[in-house]
Amino acid sequence: MARGQHHRIHAQDRLQRNRLRVAQEAARLMSEHGIRDFHHAKVKAAERLGILDAQALPRNNEIEDALREHQRIFHAESQPQLLQERREAAAEAMRFLERFEPRLVGAVLEGTADAHSAVCLHVFSDTPEAVVLFLQERGVPLTQQTRRLRISRDEQSEYPVLLFAADGLPFDITVLPLDALKQAPMDRIDEKPMKRASLAAVEELLATDDNDDEFERMLQSALR
Repeated sequence: MARGQHHRIHAQDRLQRNRLRVAQEAARLMSEHGIRDFHHAKVKAAERLGILDAQALPRNNEIEDALREHQRIFHAESQPQLLQERREAAAEAMRFLERFEPRLVGAVLEGTADAHSAVCLHVFSDTPEAVVLFLQERGVPLTQQTRRLRISRDEQSEYPVLLFAADGLPFDITVLPLDALKQAPMDRIDEKPMKRASLAAVEELLATDDNDDEFERMLQSALR
């Protein structure tokens, strides 16, 4: 093997090892410190490890894989229960918000939710004030924010976000127009349309043993 080729292979191996190290450290930071933003987690992880090569920053899906592995190794007893509690709370909230055609999104749907995770829902109304009024009339104390979501690779828009707590769990409700039922915003992990699940799909997940192979099939069918 020529010396130049040997160096290229060695450099590529080192790059892959560093990507894995950064992904694992980012997963640890997300799990233990509640960091939710993938980009922030991987930049902070790279800084902590002293890895300066931008090419060593892993993709978001690599970090998500590392997060699942971290939870499997270090939180195998607690994380499934935390996830189950949040899925049950999601189903209850979706029944409450049924008139707004809610969809479950994010870590609670994907299966990576932990003690830091909010229950994230999309609801749909061409008049966001109707959702606010619905909750306020029922005594739900709200904090209102906005969030930028990517509708396509080249287009972003801002949407209202309603934050509240119920039974000790945080809820994060994004209000989207009715047309958004047809096309989900882009996912921050894989840049594909965001995975969403209806109430019926969430109820199916809850009815299935999470230790069974059938659960994986059910989860994939729910992610639509």
